[in-house]
Amino acid sequence: MSVESLIFEKGTPGRRAATMPSMDVPTESLESLIPASLLRKEPAPLPEVSEIEVVRHYTHLSQRNFGVDTGFYPLGSCTMKYNPKVNEDMAALPGFAHVHPLQPARTVQGAIQLIYELERYLAEISSMARVTLQPSAGAHGELTGLMLIKAYHQHQGQGERNIVLIPDNAHGTNPASSTLADYKVVEIKTDSQTGGINIEGLKAVLEAHGDHVAAIMLTNPNTLGLFDARIAEIGRMIHAVGGQLYYDGANANAVMGITRPGDMGFDVVHFNLHKTCSTPHGGGGPGAGPIGVKEHLVPFLPGPLPAKNAQGYYWEDAGPLSIGKVRANLGNFGVLVRAYTYIRFNGPDGLRHVSESAILNANYLRHELAEDYEIAYPLICQHEFVATARKQKEESGVTATDIAKRLLDFGMYAPTVYFPLIVPEAMMIEPTETETRESLDQFVSVMHQIAEEARTNPELVKTAPHTTVVGRLDQALAARKPNLRWQIGQEITH
Repeated sequence: MSVESLIFEKGTPGRRAATMPSMDVPTESLESLIPASLLRKEPAPLPEVSEIEVVRHYTHLSQRNFGVDTGFYPLGSCTMKYNPKVNEDMAALPGFAHVHPLQPARTVQGAIQLIYELERYLAEISSMARVTLQPSAGAHGELTGLMLIKAYHQHQGQGERNIVLIPDNAHGTNPASSTLADYKVVEIKTDSQTGGINIEGLKAVLEAHGDHVAAIMLTNPNTLGLFDARIAEIGRMIHAVGGQLYYDGANANAVMGITRPGDMGFDVVHFNLHKTCSTPHGGGGPGAGPIGVKEHLVPFLPGPLPAKNAQGYYWEDAGPLSIGKVRANLGNFGVLVRAYTYIRFNGPDGLRHVSESAILNANYLRHELAEDYEIAYPLICQHEFVATARKQKEESGVTATDIAKRLLDFGMYAPTVYFPLIVPEAMMIEPTETETRESLDQFVSVMHQIAEEARTNPELVKTAPHTTVVGRLDQALAARKPNLRWQIGQEITH
């Protein structure tokens, strides 16, 4: 057996999982089309395996993955909630799954109708005039929204507005998107008592930079899980200097059906459909980050937009002020089908119940964990809250990372750690509305046990996880010198 055939740990020469049909193209024709320098001199050293070996290999790999379908996943700010499988069934319907984006409108009336109605549902939920469904993800939506704001200011003859205000507890994509849109970022501090915007600090910034402020980007409730009750006042202050209000919709899971960003004064809203409307999340996509705007920004939306007349549904061309398409075709359609299904299934009352349940679950966990863990802002929260491991670190050296790793031993994923950055040893916990009382109680019990272990046996927590396939990695080494391929004879180190 050659050295090449030993590169993979599975396989025996001659085994086949499938039999491919004979080529119907003469070999001579291929050789004339492909340069000799690109042709292999010998077969690629791929594993030769039977079908059952292939099935077992990938099944075992899938069983090593952790997901919201296999356990509790309280990843704060990312809203890892259960995705109803009826959404998948609807997206798989042939009339949706098999359409082509370049088909004539008359042949895809149902698909355009779905997009037309979804736009209006999202506009109603957010109190916006129109919505574009083109953006591929939340961050892509952010960039699109900032491009709309920039186009609006330039049309108003105020192209000198080059500053975006961003709170110090914002999502990292906010300053990144602003920079990509060629804006300068000015940070706004958090009020130490309320967890909202520091109004005096905002006033000072507006006095210094008001004529150059293009927008402020806010999440409400913010990443601390707190609703900023002074949002209307903040909106008036920004509008008074000619700026726009951008709503990062990452936390819309807490306000659906209760209040609307447009009613708070926001001019632009982006949705994370994977967070708010229960479409798939993670794995690099696909995603969807629709953008809604107030009436004065509608002319700048990317097009085409879905429209309806007596003959049916069609695509309406963008006007002369449009920023143009922001992606090929018209959006990740399969994700939009899932979001549409979720909204129609729940209806207005159901969407409000979703938000109320998320808020109830978060406050239940906040109350139950307060005995062992410091709560960064001990106030009534919305859909998430931030606990800290400051006490554990000071008393026994156990960090938020250690607690996160120890949770894996109990079949639970960790909350978001070390974010927001303004809270040392932060653990941002979001249970979502889909978890049962029993799941929450189990999480509380495990967190109490870990707190007790931190007091009595801290090394157990510091060296976790102990039951996973791979133990704790050297994170610095893994980041700087990643080893992405294992070969026979190579030592596996944790």
